[in-house]
Amino acid sequence: MQAVVLNEIPARLDLDELRRRLHVAEGTPPARELAGLVREAESVAQPKALTGLAGVDQRGEEHVVVDGVRFVSRVLAVNLSHANRVFPYLATCGVELDAWAAGFDDVLYRFWSEAIREAALRLAMAAVGDYLERTYAPGNLARMSPGSLADWPIEQQLPLFSLLGEAEARVGVHLTPGLLMVPSKSVSGIRYPTADSFESCMLCPREGCPNRRAPHLRELYDRRYRKVEA
Repeated sequence: MQAVVLNEIPARLDLDELRRRLHVAEGTPPARELAGLVREAESVAQPKALTGLAGVDQRGEEHVVVDGVRFVSRVLAVNLSHANRVFPYLATCGVELDAWAAGFDDVLYRFWSEAIREAALRLAMAAVGDYLERTYAPGNLARMSPGSLADWPIEQQLPLFSLLGEAEARVGVHLTPGLLMVPSKSVSGIRYPTADSFESCMLCPREGCPNRRAPHLRELYDRRYRKVEA
């Protein structure tokens, strides 16, 4: 796989959206403080991403091979059963913004800086989507990320990073011994063409998750992914 680096992503953060997310009323002293922090963040932020095209070489009942790299997941194998090409990706808020945020001792500023880094990550994710649409016109895409489901655990970050190649050198993201990404405001996974909507959240029963993007569908696994025993 020849992954492309996206590193010219304008760091234009949506101040109004940040105020809403952080429940900061417009025109108040905290709003002015937040605006100053956002301007400071924009001056240092360099969100980045890696992505590109990869071919599906082989499929099994519980695995799939993408450009020679084997991934083990029943859900991923089923989801890619009709896909001949996929789009692995890695997006990050950037080491620059991470270093900036690490300099705050104030609890409120640290909280705000987390939201700011998440906003920068969303810019990087949007850049991935824009690049794929502009370059490949893939149509409707769904995505899966290692660690989002027990079926595709976080250990699968290793083959994904192997597929993407030199992530730390190219976009500054590395894995800890526990396979967490640094900077923490980074996300990795595989996007794939599909006629059906899919979010890992649909298979996740965890309640109260702040990052839930779709409701849990209790019968979906049995209906679509349960292996039929002979």
